[in-house]
Amino acid sequence: MAHSTEPAPQREAVASRPSPHPDLHNADLAPLAPQERRWGWFPFFNVWSNDIQSLAGYTLAAGLFVTAGISGWWVFAAIVLAGLVVNALVNMTGRPAVEHGVPYPVLARAAMGVRGAQVPAMIRGVVAIFWFGAQTYFASTAMALALYALTGTDADAQPTFLGLTPVDWAGYVVVAVLQLLLFTRGIATIERFLNVAGPAVYLVMVALLVAIWVQAGDQLLPAVGSLFAGGQSTGVALVAAFVGVVGTMIAYFSAVIINFGDFARFSKDQRSMRVGNFTGLPVSLAFFTVLALFITTGSYLVFQGGTGEPEVNPAAIVGLVDSTALTVVAALTFLAATLGINLVANFIPPAFDLANLSPGHISFRTGGYITAGVGFVIGALWVAFIDEVGFPVFVDTLGAVLAPLFGVLVADYYVLRRQVLVVDELFSMDPAGRYHYTRGWNVRALVAVAVAGVFSVSAVWVPALALLSGFAWIIGAVLGAALYLVAMRGRAPQPAAVSAQAR
Repeated sequence: MAHSTEPAPQREAVASRPSPHPDLHNADLAPLAPQERRWGWFPFFNVWSNDIQSLAGYTLAAGLFVTAGISGWWVFAAIVLAGLVVNALVNMTGRPAVEHGVPYPVLARAAMGVRGAQVPAMIRGVVAIFWFGAQTYFASTAMALALYALTGTDADAQPTFLGLTPVDWAGYVVVAVLQLLLFTRGIATIERFLNVAGPAVYLVMVALLVAIWVQAGDQLLPAVGSLFAGGQSTGVALVAAFVGVVGTMIAYFSAVIINFGDFARFSKDQRSMRVGNFTGLPVSLAFFTVLALFITTGSYLVFQGGTGEPEVNPAAIVGLVDSTALTVVAALTFLAATLGINLVANFIPPAFDLANLSPGHISFRTGGYITAGVGFVIGALWVAFIDEVGFPVFVDTLGAVLAPLFGVLVADYYVLRRQVLVVDELFSMDPAGRYHYTRGWNVRALVAVAVAGVFSVSAVWVPALALLSGFAWIIGAVLGAALYLVAMRGRAPQPAAVSAQAR
């Protein structure tokens, strides 16, 4: 087994471990034993690749090509830069989980208090459930596409309820049931599912690109750089649009950024996590974005004749191809990738977060069932209500809600505590414990999150701040960290004192 060469954060030596408080502990939240931390670099690569390949991920990236108002090459560069930034951010949130083997809801107790951590856990859980519903809807479009192709049903001739036809509803229910069945089979089954789905999506995308390129011929390359250039922004407007794309892409990954500890705790060591993150984020994201850019451009030229609004949902693009077999295979492949990552990124985390609310009464499985029920309602309302605000706005809003949490947690661990955690006290209700604060709540941290959250969400929704919408995540994270550090000045336990106790 490989070991990180970095100096490990110090932990307090104790002669005997105190019993964890039952309201703060269960088997799902407890630190993983070393033999349970078996992930090398590939599982991390696979998590990110599947997240990128999902129908929502493609739709967002392709949509940015269309709406950003800058050249497709500039959008591509912004997305790759966002991958590099997210890579750095998840290495930061993942490091304490690798060291201590505990998930995000437990790590949050250091900054928020052993009781107060329920608030960030629930915020993350609610955002994840919204994402779970959204991804379930996107996955159902692939299932519905396959059903339309196999039955020859004309979608335009069907009645609708909440914007969905009977075939759409059938696809949605099937996807919801499939996800629940995968969840009940356990994380090992989901991992194997992702191992197959990830590479399969790339094969389908490459095949689709080849088919489109053959028909587009020498028109494709010139069109890639100019077709979606919008107003050809220059100067300050170009920089603002570029940074806005970076910010929106960071917001897309924000849900996984904040709770990356739920995955990192399974890592063998820091190096495995970092290698998996780098290959799965900037590297895989660059390759996927090139495919998305060329496929979106080519389909616009070949299937839409260069007129109208370009289609950005890959399931719909596949439906434009005059081949039932290719349509069914591609639709089911995109469906598989979206199902897998939806479970890993948006289903398992809120199940943990809900279990953290009352570990003695809510198990991980029960949390999963609650997530499935609420997520089903949200996804069912996507077309009729949520989609009306626009997908980038949806992404920026959820990112703005989570950003202050990231700022506070990172500032607490890296600045105030200098990477020192006493794991036993994360499960203790002892009033003298360093994470107990005031009856288990760190009110200062919660106020910092609330104030920063108001500003970051306002950047998305207040018309006068429209130019800042793409910066919402950055604003929330920086402001949350700054407010927390000011509020906690002179109040955090001194790392030197902890180190002295360890000696």
